[in-house]
Amino acid sequence: VQLQASGGGLVQAGDSLRLSCAASGRTLRDSAVGWFRQAPGKEREFVATLRWSTGATYYADSVKGRSTISRDRAKNTVYLQMDSLKPADTAVYYCAVKDRPITSTIRSRDGYDYWGQGTLVTVSS
Repeated sequence: VQLQASGGGLVQAGDSLRLSCAASGRTLRDSAVGWFRQAPGKEREFVATLRWSTGATYYADSVKGRSTISRDRAKNTVYLQMDSLKPADTAVYYCAVKDRPITSTIRSRDGYDYWGQGTLVTVSS
């Protein structure tokens, strides 16, 4: 599967952004499509993910209540709507696919074998 992430940019604290992850090459029926982020000097961390078959969503505590992950089946695309952005949200955001996800480990970076190229989000104070 090929993943194309887009939608990043420079915004001010309190603004909103919507990131997109367009998938191609195969079905996502048995997969989870997630977003991770990596800030300078930090480990890549989980942000949110969505189980494609059911639409079930999972969030990191750091973005819960401020972000919404969703999918468009017709476009094979996953979105991450981020509101009330903070400078701490500044990072490169990556989308990724995990096949046959298990709920207990769906937030784990392990098993996300397909990655997009990343899109930079910069939030100024």
